[in-house]
Amino acid sequence: MACTVGDVRAAMCRHYPEDWAAEWDAVGLVCGDPQASVSRILLAVDSVAAVVDEALLARVDMIITHHPLFLHGVHGVSPESPGGAVVHTLISHGIALYCAHTNADHASPGVSDALASVLGVVDTKPLEVTGDASVGVGRVGRLEVPSTLEEFAIRVTSNLPRTVQGIRVAGDLERRVETVAVCGGAGDSLLDVVGDQADVYVTSDLRHHRAQDHLAAGGSALIDVAHWASEWPWLNQAAQFLREDPSLAGVDIVVSDTVTDPWNAHVRSDDEG
Repeated sequence: MACTVGDVRAAMCRHYPEDWAAEWDAVGLVCGDPQASVSRILLAVDSVAAVVDEALLARVDMIITHHPLFLHGVHGVSPESPGGAVVHTLISHGIALYCAHTNADHASPGVSDALASVLGVVDTKPLEVTGDASVGVGRVGRLEVPSTLEEFAIRVTSNLPRTVQGIRVAGDLERRVETVAVCGGAGDSLLDVVGDQADVYVTSDLRHHRAQDHLAAGGSALIDVAHWASEWPWLNQAAQFLREDPSLAGVDIVVSDTVTDPWNAHVRSDDEG
């Protein structure tokens, strides 16, 4: 019996229940007939035109993304708007779109577990519990072999996808790093939770004053990475879950290699080495 869009949605919900999403979020099936058959799926971080182009070339029947296509309410899907153009292209080519956002952030394992894993962080637990013991945001754990902050920063840049931004580091580069906190995506709101319970905090989109106050209060060292890069490891986690799901036997799962980080250039400072 052929796998359907509905089967894929059900499989995703087994790992990332939709009711675990934040109230403000927009997760689930964006477009596509639940009864339509699926033989190939593309996983990506963003629902943007470049990913749709990749999907067309790969001849997939369904796209699963982390970021929602429409996070806020809309009154129309005109093809003249970026989101509307995506919807029209997908529907006209019979491609379904499904999004798992904060429900994948809160799941265990979820987005932050995938980030911790590629950085070699083990024995993790949620930074902040948001429901029962299995639902939380961020992770904190330890390195099996402690390192300096500089050495760990090199590990981060080596194990995450390359972006023009690279990574930013705040803290003494000779500081000993044993405990590591992570949050895939924007983790600015967890700075107060992290405090000094970790030697370093790896996340994205840290704001100037929040980071400054955190460091002044004796908090952990900080490593700020590109938002897209911090969430990309989750794609392989979700792909593995789907490959192992009996209801999706025979379905080809493809992980996107399209860089959807919005920044495309880095201008060096005069004194930058």
